This record gives sequence, C-alpha cells and structure tokens, in this order.
Amino acid sequence: MMLVVGLALALWMLGWVLDTPKRLRWGAIALLWLAAVVVNLTLPEGHPLREMTGGDARVWLAVALGFALVLGYRILLKRLKKQVGMAAPPPSPAAFSEAEVARYARHILLREIGGPGQRRLKDARVLVVGAGGLGAPLLLYLAAAGVGEIGVIDDDVVDVSNLQRQIIHSDQRLGMDKVQSAEIAMRALNPFVQVKPYKRRLVAETGGLVAEYDLVLDGSDNFDTRYLVNSLCVAAGKPLIAGAITQWEGQLSVYDPANGSPCYECVFPVRPAPGTVPTCAEAGVAAPLPGVLGSMMAMEAVKLITGAGAPLRGRLLIHDALYGETRVIGVKRRADCAVCGVGH
Repeated sequence: MMLVVGLALALWMLGWVLDTPKRLRWGAIALLWLAAVVVNLTLPEGHPLREMTGGDARVWLAVALGFALVLGYRILLKRLKKQVGMAAPPPSPAAFSEAEVARYARHILLREIGGPGQRRLKDARVLVVGAGGLGAPLLLYLAAAGVGEIGVIDDDVVDVSNLQRQIIHSDQRLGMDKVQSAEIAMRALNPFVQVKPYKRRLVAETGGLVAEYDLVLDGSDNFDTRYLVNSLCVAAGKPLIAGAITQWEGQLSVYDPANGSPCYECVFPVRPAPGTVPTCAEAGVAAPLPGVLGSMMAMEAVKLITGAGAPLRGRLLIHDALYGETRVIGVKRRADCAVCGVGH
C-alpha cells in the first residue's frame, strides 16, 4: 500500500514542478488507484505485487469512498456559501473606514455610544436653522461628532460684528454667505460628513425641508422663525432642539410632542410684543455664551440620535453665565396648545 501512496505523492509533486493543471494530476492519481484495484482483483492472494498494493481491493474501495465523502462535503459547503452570499445584502457603501474609526475612537469607547451609536450618528440627517451665534458651535460639534448629513439654512452674510462670537466664520470670509462659510469650516474639520447649505430664510413655503431630516436644531434669533420652526416640526413629527440667548443668559430644551413632551408653543404660548425683548444687536451678548448654549444643543442632539442618557424632553435648562448658575425646570404639554394640543 505504501508503494501506491508513494507513487501518488511522486505524481503530484512531479505535476507541481511541471506546473501541470490539477485536474490532470488528479486524473493520474485516479488511474494509479484503478491500477491498484485491478491488481488486487486479478492477482491471487499472496502475490508479491498484490501485497505491495494493499493485498485487498476493499481497502482501495474504502479509500475511494472516504475521498468521495470529503469531496462531496466540500462541494456542498461551497454551494451553501454561495447561496448565503447571494442572499446577504451588499455591504453598506457608508461603512466606516479605518480613518473614521480612528477619528471617532473616543466616542466608540463610551459605553453609551459605542460602535452602534456612532453608526446612528453617521446615518443621521440633521437640519440646523441659523448659522450665527448658536449655530456656529453646534454645527462644528455636529460635524466633529460624525453626523452623516447636516443641512444648514440661513439667508445672512458674514459681518465683522459676527466674529466676536460666531466662531465658525473668519475674517477672510467677510461678506460671504454664512451657509457657505459654515460649510467650508465644517468640511475642513471633518471631510467625512455631508453638508447641505441652504441660502434662504425658512418660511412656510420652504418648510417642507424639515420633513427631509430626522432632527431639527433651531438657533435662530427672532420669534417669527422660532414659532414657525416649531409648527413645522410638530406637523412633520420631528423632534426639535431650540435654544435662545441674550446678554448673559440662555435657555434650551428638547421639544418633542410625538414622544410626550411639550412643543415650544406649549412653553411659550404668547409671543412677546415687538420691542419688549431686545436682540443681541440691541442689547449685546457675551462672546462665550452662544458657545456654551450651542455646545449644549449639540450634546442634546448626540444624545437623541444615539439614545444615550436622558435628553431635555419636558425640561427647560436656563443658564446664567454672569453668576455661573444653571437650573432646570419641568415643563408640560398644554391641552389647549394651538400647535400640538387636542384636535391638532
């Protein structure tokens, strides 16, 4: 038997040296096997050649059976793998690259975010209303955090008076549309995010834009826009993170009636009379204040998208920078709210 095994190995090695196709090498070994079977069937027992080739044809038939079982198993396994490959969905074109994994490593290490949370950030679509004081830091942090698609809507241009607090803009981009200036800064910070700039004012006619996004952050500086954004978000069933600042104080909350919390108009049902609440241009604003509140808004967005922690639903955060005090008060839905109340 060892004679046949040795000859088979010699045939295989010779074919390998001569670079003979495998099917020819297996054919030669099959002929050698057939010759061994014939020898054991035709020669009488005790014949030296028969003894050298195993002495019994049943030995070679058993070898052939074992080989057939192994070959059959490999063929079946190959077909199963092919079927699984055909049934499996194609790999996501937005899968993380090695550079992205390194970039977001500190997020991925957080138990509350991890890989799945970072994946949700990458898949998220967020609309930011306003690229000014509040919009500047929150846009930068949304981009840095890896939010996959960020829309920014603003109809203003960069003015020298903005640079005291709107850190997303620069002296070199004075006179440029704020949305374009913001896009330049965000892409420079993170080339893996998609930025969609909208050079326009958000009005009822263009409000359909809200429905295209998963989450809206309102950093606008006038009450007309704030109330409009709120009504558009309620109609579209989208959560809204809204903030406001003046002088040394700011506030923010998550308005999400679809999940049981009040909307903006529940908390502020009456618009202030014109002229009663001065704007930043009229009353001034401390430079870091929009950075503090805008960063908090970005933090709330990360929490909402990833499911981490407890977002500010049903809670209004009020920050007094002058005296270093922050307090949170509970707020509730109103049944008679003109936007999200009963019957609306």
